[in-house]
Amino acid sequence: MHFLSPWKSSIISGVIIGLTYHPHLHLGILAYIGFIPLFHSWFCNESKINFKSGYLFGIIYNITSNYWIATNSGAPFIVVLISLLFAALYLSIFWGIAGAMIGLINGGKYRLIILPFMIVSLEWVRSFGPLGFPWGNLALTQMDMLVLLQIIEVTGTYGITFIIIFTNALIYYHFYVQKIQKSNIFYFISFSILLILFGLWKIKLHQNPKDYHHLNVSVIQPNIDPNQKWDISTRHMKFKLMDSLHTEAIKLNPELILFPETALPTYLRINNQIRNKLQSVVNNSKIPILIGTVDREIDSSGVKSYYNSAMYMQPGKNFEMYNKIHLVPFAEYDLVPSLFHPLVNLNLNLERGVFKGGNDYKIFHRNKTKFSNLICYESSLPRYARNFVKNGAQLLMLQANDGWLGKSSGPLQHFEHARLRAIENRVPIVRCGNTGISGIILPTGNVEKKISLGKKAVFNHNLIIRDTGTFYTKYGDVFAVICFILTVYIGPLLSCRKD
Repeated sequence: MHFLSPWKSSIISGVIIGLTYHPHLHLGILAYIGFIPLFHSWFCNESKINFKSGYLFGIIYNITSNYWIATNSGAPFIVVLISLLFAALYLSIFWGIAGAMIGLINGGKYRLIILPFMIVSLEWVRSFGPLGFPWGNLALTQMDMLVLLQIIEVTGTYGITFIIIFTNALIYYHFYVQKIQKSNIFYFISFSILLILFGLWKIKLHQNPKDYHHLNVSVIQPNIDPNQKWDISTRHMKFKLMDSLHTEAIKLNPELILFPETALPTYLRINNQIRNKLQSVVNNSKIPILIGTVDREIDSSGVKSYYNSAMYMQPGKNFEMYNKIHLVPFAEYDLVPSLFHPLVNLNLNLERGVFKGGNDYKIFHRNKTKFSNLICYESSLPRYARNFVKNGAQLLMLQANDGWLGKSSGPLQHFEHARLRAIENRVPIVRCGNTGISGIILPTGNVEKKISLGKKAVFNHNLIIRDTGTFYTKYGDVFAVICFILTVYIGPLLSCRKD
């Protein structure tokens, strides 16, 4: 591959890896070779060039995989286009840093050793802060490899990243640097077989649980255009539609009914008339509901604060609330105050206000089942699902509204995040999307039911509920932390050694 310049290598790898993130293309297998042109450039050049080639790779890869950011209909096109470019330019810094760090390591063998630890470390660091963006997690490329994914109950998704990077580096090293000894190849193949056997065992184990009970849940997918939901002229039609779907769900005789994020065009806690009417239906049917709503508070000085919330209404009891903890920067709050005003409105007629995040990992109860609720973007961040399960949740509900993204790859990728959370914590997940995708996800990551984008539907499912939790639930990202520590301590040592 000496005929490839660093820039051509970066572009080729960027396109290949970017395409592996689109679930409908089923190109995940290419992730195991897609980094080879980039690694060729990194192994043959010094830090300065490696930073530039890594940064270029990051831009191509992020735009290819996350183009859907620019399809958001909730803001002007110029704003969402700038958002996509900003995200690509920011996230690419980490790949530039990786390339520069590899350039400091002397010798191909040592670069091979440190590379997977380094990429895992940077992927982990990238997940922190208000700009933490988990959509670039390499585990998302392997959603067709369900057997392999079972290991994330131990390592978290970073275990998959390690395997992908190590495999690419190993293949490149063997064919372009130095032939690897047959004994080492044997060890690699043996380890791969053990991973497959582990995955098969875990799938079988969780498909046949011993101690469990059931919970019958109905899901409502209304398929309402989010750009029209808060239109005053058609608001009564939205209420009428939701009433009819609620009635349809009641006829299925579930134990609990799940509505999507911001299901009704009103502040449900404040609007006593609508809330009391809904509570009356709950009382008469004796079936609780979990419904998404926007909430508003006004402090003594008249400043308005908004919350993206879920309301749990039970027969004959006071309602309970969960406020979304992790907000989306620029979309739900100003990361830089007064800089991105067009994104705050989100077509919700919220006047001039900002969303505030909650801080309570709320546990709801229905019969013998303890459950919690994730709202939209929270499902893409492992720590929220983990903390809910760690606090006792046996079931996770997930309310979403991906209608802003149309039929792009965004909603498809968002659904795959929920499958990862199910495996990490061995917990069933019931996902309810306004326009889709709704579905039932088992603790193995298998999808039991699925309603695709752009369809109106009501369905129910009899869930198997049991005690949940895994090594990952208890200890979190310990694998990533170990990789980070080894990178920090071993990296400088290897930079001083010769191959």
